[in-house]
Amino acid sequence: MKTTILRDESILALIRRLHDDKMTINRIKLEHFHQYNTDDHGFIYDPDFHFTCETDEDGVVRGAVPIGKALRKYLNEIPAYVNPASALAGAWYGALSSFARVEFDPALVPQPLRDTWKKYDTYSGWDAMNHCAPDMNIGLELGWGGLKRKIEYWRDFNAPADTSFYDGELEYVAGVQEWVARLAAQARAMADETEDARERKNLEEIAEMNEWLIENPPRTLREACQFIAHFQTIDRVYFLGGALDQLDELLRPWYERDVKRGLVTDDEAVWYIASLFFNDTHYSQIAGLTPDGSRDTTSRMSFLILEAMHVLGIPCNLALRVHDGVNRDLMRRSLEYIMEDGSGVSYSLNVGTEEGFARGGYPEQLGRMRKKVGCNWTVIPGVEYALQDCTRANLAFAFKYALDDLRGESERTLEKLFGRFAFHTGVIVDSIKQGYDIHYENKFRNRPEIVLNPFMHGCIERGLDCSQGGVDILDLNIDGIGLTTVADSFAAIEQRVAEEKRISWDEMYRALDANWENAEPLRLMMKNIERFGAPHSRSDKWAVRVRDCFVAACRNGGTPRHNLPITPGMFSHGNVYLYGRHLPATPNGRFDGDPICHSNEPDPGFARSYNTFSPSLKATAVALVQPGYGNSSPLHLDVDTDMLAKEGGVDALMALIHTHNHMGGTLINLNCLSKETLMEAHADPSTHPDLVVRVTGYSAFFASLSKDYRQQVVDRFLAKG
Repeated sequence: MKTTILRDESILALIRRLHDDKMTINRIKLEHFHQYNTDDHGFIYDPDFHFTCETDEDGVVRGAVPIGKALRKYLNEIPAYVNPASALAGAWYGALSSFARVEFDPALVPQPLRDTWKKYDTYSGWDAMNHCAPDMNIGLELGWGGLKRKIEYWRDFNAPADTSFYDGELEYVAGVQEWVARLAAQARAMADETEDARERKNLEEIAEMNEWLIENPPRTLREACQFIAHFQTIDRVYFLGGALDQLDELLRPWYERDVKRGLVTDDEAVWYIASLFFNDTHYSQIAGLTPDGSRDTTSRMSFLILEAMHVLGIPCNLALRVHDGVNRDLMRRSLEYIMEDGSGVSYSLNVGTEEGFARGGYPEQLGRMRKKVGCNWTVIPGVEYALQDCTRANLAFAFKYALDDLRGESERTLEKLFGRFAFHTGVIVDSIKQGYDIHYENKFRNRPEIVLNPFMHGCIERGLDCSQGGVDILDLNIDGIGLTTVADSFAAIEQRVAEEKRISWDEMYRALDANWENAEPLRLMMKNIERFGAPHSRSDKWAVRVRDCFVAACRNGGTPRHNLPITPGMFSHGNVYLYGRHLPATPNGRFDGDPICHSNEPDPGFARSYNTFSPSLKATAVALVQPGYGNSSPLHLDVDTDMLAKEGGVDALMALIHTHNHMGGTLINLNCLSKETLMEAHADPSTHPDLVVRVTGYSAFFASLSKDYRQQVVDRFLAKG
């Protein structure tokens, strides 16, 4: 039984029912999909539900009005889901993809640009969706009816020649209102059928709440949570949107008003929030500094949100913003729950996130307004369009082509090699910038951010999609990947080829071309250098130099046609196997097709020869190579609870987190598991079906992940011996 501050056994029973229902829903999804390497989106799989809509001749839906009509039709056809154990109604029906084919015209991208992306095995992000965040206060203040009237007002005020932007938004909002009415009707029908008095009362309250919310803004904490659940559902339907807001500050005023009026207890508030988490795993944050930096925003609501996550015990994408003045009790409790549950909140760090953002020319106050609302990213809700976590600039392929360039050279030096690496890195970054210009020019007429626009400051008022200048800040992100693979390769060449001369350049090329066949001693010699992350390793120097080269390419001018600013990040998501699949053998001893490094982290086993607390070494290495402009380069810590207990437990983790923050870190994703549990679950996921882990920046059932994705957690696992 989990430790909890809750005292109402009836509410505890409801939350446990939600946990059990989630396990059943997940089991049904796995029977059909077998595996999915994403956060646990809260959709219901129904094999009997099928959706079709009007499309272009190529089967695609494009443009604001056709998309708005398709969304409205979808919301009128999906089953109206009401769970009698939940305080809220609604869920979405789907299959890990958007509700319909909504695509860019592929002819927009010139073939030479596509060829460049393919050559460097780089993901450009030119057609990315959703990676900005709503200001939910806009919706909570207006409600769906108020949003509709706002859209109509600005359509009439601006009187554009082409009203399709507004017309599409109105179709979408009308569809939501019709769906909310169906939820209310479903709850009433279920209330009439049940013989359980408590269940009937809950269902009648759900019906009354949704009937009110069709036109009106929320009045209570529960209604505010219900409105957010409405948004979460439609946001997931449209290209798996997942960003929310700072949840404790968003809900705090509602909670405090209800407490004063005697309308809610703490246990009931936890149930409302657990119901919201059951609805979907949208990303949200608790704690942090006020924009002026004068105080910590931790409140009673912060603790209740943390409690809901802990008691519910399903994947939940909640972050805690760390700064020097963060509430120590909140932080300590979050770590205690991680040690009890195996996983929990991630830690978004204010020094690298906020001060780094200011380095890009923005006021520090804006940096403090950035919230951790994505897998690895932060953004100002309602104000900033950043597209973080949408690109993969593959530096390992820049290195591969740099090596190729030197093959025919009579004089081969490390400086020549690095010069060619810098050239190819520039080609990759410039190609992504070109793609972003195409995105900026065409997104609004192909795949507008129709769901997010009403929750952004300026879009409705200006009649512009948030990708088109509807919001005030556009600072597009490019994420580099493969840094450690490249740095360790440079260091291996420097040590074994250039300095020790234990192998010649030609011998190295032959071994790489043969994928180290019949050259295992040579491979081990190249691999067994002091690798990135080991104390005083030469790889650290190369890692910094590689990072600086990539960052300079990103910051050296905006996009070519529109001069849109670019902010560098470093994040591979979980795709280290995907991006290693086509990469030939590399001088760090890696085989052809093996995975590349994870984000900016040392490779597994980097510290096995050091009798020290390896999480500290790893944290130091990741801090060293932060991109420096506020976008994340996360630290993943998968720690053996036995080792951790011997090294100081919660106190050691608190010290490590604060130290990483002061070193400029941006994000920590933490799992605390016993080695036995992890290995059992990896060998047979069915032995631990409700084991929750943080994979990269997202939370998932371990049993839902593919073997490759599970292997990443196993490879990262830090234990004695």
